[in-house]
Amino acid sequence: MRIFLDACVCGEHYTSGMKSIHIRNIDPQVLQRLKRRAELHHRSMQGELKAILEEAVRKMPDASREEGLDLITVSTGKTEAWRRDEYYDRES
Repeated sequence: MRIFLDACVCGEHYTSGMKSIHIRNIDPQVLQRLKRRAELHHRSMQGELKAILEEAVRKMPDASREEGLDLITVSTGKTEAWRRDEYYDRES
């Protein structure tokens, strides 16, 4: 089973304005569920797949944001090492 979307990156077409994605070997059950989802949203299959991709990309962290965590350290005045049971109850 092959689906051709107006949204896969392919060789020489990569430099053109609109990119396209080619998805091959889709499980028939997945394809059927995608069709049903498209119907529920009153979209074409292409429109539904485009919406799914756009939603997934929106949920990604912003690339301009610095990678990693922002950590804040504080002094507790404690000089010995912390023990596990000071953080977690004994059942964890």
